[in-house]
Amino acid sequence: MRLDKYMSAAGVLSRKECAAAVKRGRILVDGIPAAKADIQVQPGQAVTLDGVPVIYREYTYIMMHKPRGVVSATDDPGERTVLDLLPEQLRRLNLFPCGRLDKNTTGFVLLTSDGVLSHRVLAPKRHAEKVYRFTVKFPLSEDDVKTLEGGVSLSADSYAEEFLTAPCTVLPDEDRLGGRIVLTEGKYHQIKRMMEAVHNQITSLARISFCGIDLDPELQPGEWRYLTAEEEAQLKKCAE
Repeated sequence: MRLDKYMSAAGVLSRKECAAAVKRGRILVDGIPAAKADIQVQPGQAVTLDGVPVIYREYTYIMMHKPRGVVSATDDPGERTVLDLLPEQLRRLNLFPCGRLDKNTTGFVLLTSDGVLSHRVLAPKRHAEKVYRFTVKFPLSEDDVKTLEGGVSLSADSYAEEFLTAPCTVLPDEDRLGGRIVLTEGKYHQIKRMMEAVHNQITSLARISFCGIDLDPELQPGEWRYLTAEEEAQLKKCAE
């Protein structure tokens, strides 16, 4: 792979910026200043920019703690999107959210450039688990929990579609004003609509796990990090 393409694919420099950096001696390949921007870089060679290693990834997988009020989209006029929370170099990598969280739902959003994996993970037949923390306006009764877990029929109303929810798991807190809910699907405003079906209202909602990967408790709202090797392996297992 050409050095300028390598730097561009790593989301560090554009090809034009790479050529300028080479002229200034800022890029080293195996400890030697790169002579030209079009030299070939082989797998395993050490590439640095200003002494900082540049790691090429075929695909990028990022865990983000989405804050309230941010849209899970690549572009939305007039709205702040999850991509706006990333540094400029990462926004060059054609990243997109794998699935969506509502604007006012917080928590784990996976950002990736791997379209095939994203499609597989989101396919209904995969039954990928998503775990949410929720609070509600009124305590959930035992009957409410049984109804939610068994599947509820949601009318279209002002929403996009009418459907019967798949069985799920609801683990209420001791005060029954909150808890965890485990879904294997992700319809539009699904949890909000499920609670409305049992005459309740969501007051807060956060995704805390996706495909068996827990949201890093060290990540504050708006922060992100790359998935670890173990987390990438779990994600790919989820897509099998």
